Amino acid sequence: MPRTPATARRPRIGLVAGGLGAYWPQFPELLPQLQRSAARVTERMREFDAEVIDVGFISDAQEGAVAAEKLRAADCDLIVGFLTTYMTATMLVPIAQRSGAPVLLINLQPTESMDHATFDTGAWLAYCGACPLPEMANAFERVGVPFRSVSGYLEDERAWQRIGGWIRAAGVRSVLRHGRHGLMGHLYPGMYDVSTDLTMVPGNTGGHVEVLEFDDLRVRVEKVADDEVTAKLAETREIFELADSVVEEDLRWAARVAVGLDRLVADFDLDSLAYYHRGLDGETHERLGAGMILGASLLTARSIPTCGEYELRTSLAMLIADRLGAGGSFTELQALNFRDGVVEMGHDGPGHLAISERKPLLRGLGVYHGKRGWGVSVEFDVKHGPVTLIGVGQSRDGRYRLIAAEGEVVGGPLLEIGNTTSRVDFGCDPGEWTDAWSASGVGHHWALATGRLLPELRAVAELTGVPLVEVAV
Repeated sequence: MPRTPATARRPRIGLVAGGLGAYWPQFPELLPQLQRSAARVTERMREFDAEVIDVGFISDAQEGAVAAEKLRAADCDLIVGFLTTYMTATMLVPIAQRSGAPVLLINLQPTESMDHATFDTGAWLAYCGACPLPEMANAFERVGVPFRSVSGYLEDERAWQRIGGWIRAAGVRSVLRHGRHGLMGHLYPGMYDVSTDLTMVPGNTGGHVEVLEFDDLRVRVEKVADDEVTAKLAETREIFELADSVVEEDLRWAARVAVGLDRLVADFDLDSLAYYHRGLDGETHERLGAGMILGASLLTARSIPTCGEYELRTSLAMLIADRLGAGGSFTELQALNFRDGVVEMGHDGPGHLAISERKPLLRGLGVYHGKRGWGVSVEFDVKHGPVTLIGVGQSRDGRYRLIAAEGEVVGGPLLEIGNTTSRVDFGCDPGEWTDAWSASGVGHHWALATGRLLPELRAVAELTGVPLVEVAV
């Protein structure tokens, strides 16, 4: 069964709540109130697209040690510690040290403020989750554990938005740590920046690179039945507008290749795929390479980013964007428009259909510029509004870095040549922005994603250990 966003790898979030057990006999109503708050946090946490491992409420260091072992065994991508009231650092430090996962502390008091006229000490203590935060920060620093926290109240949507950002970042960490990334074909001749030492992928982010041959696709395409092609054509006509230039024979071939790609991704359990094959004289491998665009775009829309030109690192950038819920379309620079103050960017071939401004177009092309082959290509403009560029650069020593910039896609004239093309306004001179972006070491391609993602990318950088370079002029 092909993987969909609903069945894609989800982050595993460990959850533990706690407070100081010395309070319970002194204030009998306090613990039940805090446990109700903890149950509400568990309920809200389960609303996120994550697997939540709730190990319950702890009251002392011994119970903290038991929770630490449970969370270590669960192999979580993020541990969330809920400070319901004051608790000592000895209760959480073992969890932070032993779990092997980043820890987020949350301090969510019951309501926006106390009722000072009626509260006694027991009622106040339910609002005292902020009290241990400095203690935790100091203790985490001294034992070498990075500290991060979110403070607010139980129904504080701003706080929950921040918590959700950390969970989405944990989702990125999860898919990078456990993901399977297909690399099929060979390097586009001469693209030094695209070439990747495959060991650097697990070395920087974790995960596995599955080296594939185009013959792995060929044998699957050869087994595609006519009724499967018919079904894929029906799906295509529902999703796309078809230009008059589309040749029926080319469309049927693209649909056949798309079915083969679905099988390839399912058989190798891939989270992403990068490909390129040059081919010669219209032989089968050249036709396969030329027939990839439809299927690659459909896969990308299903949260399995697929891009051309053997761009493994950009498929990772697209995966990051997708797991942040922002799409992520294969992109490069196309031209600078100094009259309108915009940078025109996009790419021929695959795009993320979910972030198109309108119904995407399939256009028939007699030639793919700079590549072998012919057939159908995808054309659209990314949704107008805020966008973020996400690239994965590599330094001389092999270290990866995330590179990002925020801008806004605006309307205006676009080429009609079967490319995804967007006009991006960065609020400055297009030439100056292009120089700064190029100097970041981003490489030839990147992902174009919707929304302003720098806060969540900072969280991704912190959880993965891959540094973030923010480009602004």
